[in-house]
Amino acid sequence: MEASVQVISKEIIKPSSETPTHLRKLKLSYLDQLSSPTYVPIIFFYEADELRGLNSTNQIQISQQLKQSLSNTLTVFYPLAGRIDQDGSVIDCNDAGAEFIEARVQAQLNDALQEPIIEQLKHLAADATAGTLPGAALVAVKLTFFACGGMAIGVCVSHKLADCASVMTFLNAWAASCRGEAEFPRFSLDLANYFPAREFPDYHSPRGTNENKIVTKRFVFAKEKLEALKQAATSPSGSNVKNPTRVEVVSAFIWKHFIDVANSENRDAKKTFVAAHPVNLRGRTIPPLVLENIFGNCTMGAIAFFNASNGEFHDLVTQLRSAIKKVNEDYITKARTGDNFLNEFSKLVTLLMNGEIELCAFASWCGFPLYEVDYSWGKPISLCTSSGLPVSSCTLVNSRSGDGIEAIINMPQDNVEILESQIKLISSTPTQINSSTS
Repeated sequence: MEASVQVISKEIIKPSSETPTHLRKLKLSYLDQLSSPTYVPIIFFYEADELRGLNSTNQIQISQQLKQSLSNTLTVFYPLAGRIDQDGSVIDCNDAGAEFIEARVQAQLNDALQEPIIEQLKHLAADATAGTLPGAALVAVKLTFFACGGMAIGVCVSHKLADCASVMTFLNAWAASCRGEAEFPRFSLDLANYFPAREFPDYHSPRGTNENKIVTKRFVFAKEKLEALKQAATSPSGSNVKNPTRVEVVSAFIWKHFIDVANSENRDAKKTFVAAHPVNLRGRTIPPLVLENIFGNCTMGAIAFFNASNGEFHDLVTQLRSAIKKVNEDYITKARTGDNFLNEFSKLVTLLMNGEIELCAFASWCGFPLYEVDYSWGKPISLCTSSGLPVSSCTLVNSRSGDGIEAIINMPQDNVEILESQIKLISSTPTQINSSTS
């Protein structure tokens, strides 16, 4: 998509009803405090149909419908219309509103998605780092109409207040409101009651230490490749992996590539490699309903370490599985008032800042129906996201068909090119997948 995106208008959308005085202050949990203040951008792409097209009147109606339904939704999700206070521990639910940007691009939607260049598609959402600015809106929406009548809806929500589960709760409610449905989902804003705020006087969210330019690219692991990866994880001699999940094998494959490339660049250095995989705490407590409808950053990072110079694929799957399983009922209970999670998090940040580890951050959105977000003009035909931080990372989402996984990778350019060649070579031969890329 070589055409530039032209911004037509910017405005602030406020809740349709004023937030009551007794709800004006929302305390953040310490899990929220530890989250990055950047936006989490998700861009949904919708095809033109007989209701839309080049008719400017239809586009005005679509824009107004989205704005009005957003206003109605913000009345229920009132913290998203607020602002973060100076010390970062409270949301001032002052109805300051969400940012709404309308834009046009002289390009065809199909052309933009044929061989998507994520670096260019990023312009269809607000700048991810804008969320770090003082007084920034917690929600920023960018509606872009293509020349063909198709459109992109780029939604950015501050990570300081919401994880993917919370963002999806908000998006589904907004889409339902836009379709004319009056019911809103039930959710709780009590996360701080379970994980009370802490004092972190010198804490700043880790920004990463990678000096190379980070680029973003999307790869699709079709059903056949997923089956090949599962076979490679279970069949070698010495493997104790049983019934690996799609997320486990894709994450391990990308982590293995990351390790192999790093070792090939500096064979003499003894490095510790770390994979961080956020775990959704909802449903992991006993009883499971305790945190089920919680809004906020109800996640903890599962941290997997690997010290070997050449990691076998099945070993990495094992390490990831063990780290994720560690975040269980007992671990969560201790983390509510204890320091077990905070100590591990602090250690990770210190090692990262001191350059003692090589970090690859993962996030799995595979459990969320992103391809079901329908504002009344049909379901998205494609979507993308990106990281606002200069670290190697990967976001996993279900493919549109549901039987594959899309991996949105953020890595240095050279790493991405090597990874692309390795993905093409995935076959049903386990030894090929387990072999080093160096």
